[in-house]
Amino acid sequence: MNSFQILVVEDDKPVRNLITTTLKANNYRYITSINGESAIMETASHNPDIILLDLGLPDVDGVEVIKRIRSWSNIPIIVISARNEDSDKIDALDAGADDYLTKPFSVDELLARLRVTQRRLALMQNSNIQESCYENGQLRIDYAKRCVYLAQEELRLTPIEYKLLCLLAKNTGKVLTHKYILTNVWGNSLDSNVGSLRVFMATLRKKLEKNSNSLQYIQTHIGIGYRMMRVE
Repeated sequence: MNSFQILVVEDDKPVRNLITTTLKANNYRYITSINGESAIMETASHNPDIILLDLGLPDVDGVEVIKRIRSWSNIPIIVISARNEDSDKIDALDAGADDYLTKPFSVDELLARLRVTQRRLALMQNSNIQESCYENGQLRIDYAKRCVYLAQEELRLTPIEYKLLCLLAKNTGKVLTHKYILTNVWGNSLDSNVGSLRVFMATLRKKLEKNSNSLQYIQTHIGIGYRMMRVE
């Protein structure tokens, strides 16, 4: 039996059954909730490892549930919702969701998102290593020396490129919205700075992904933000 416990927050019974059947078939432990208030209570009492959250709940909007849980917990939250507008995704991610899966979804994609989140949790648990050095594929960041290496070759990054890379690295597997990145790197979230963010991200990607055969480290989510991918 998988040691990870998943809280499934979904009021639609067929969808809830699909998710729980998938989890059971893959040896995950799970508990369920059909509304926002009970989801918050279950989170507080059972402290699950990951939350799968629908946004269209009958009592409390899912975004509000995210905000309330984030006021006291960093439990990873993967949104599963029929809302597919970029604005809905951005609202959920800015509120503190770690990932967003749009209905209808494939069970293979759901399981893949869970595996990514599990790997990120495992890395966070090894924080004593992460505090001094980050490694991902051929990429290595030495935080103490403020140096970045790719295939043992030192990369020359600008101060902003370095800040961007460190922010993405420390949130590997998590989609970071433009607003979140701007606030943490520039100190504000002005729309006028989004263009600058795209320019710096493009130059950073050129240094990390030097040719078409290079591994992709940074994934672009058009209109939303960026994600550092875990490279095996």
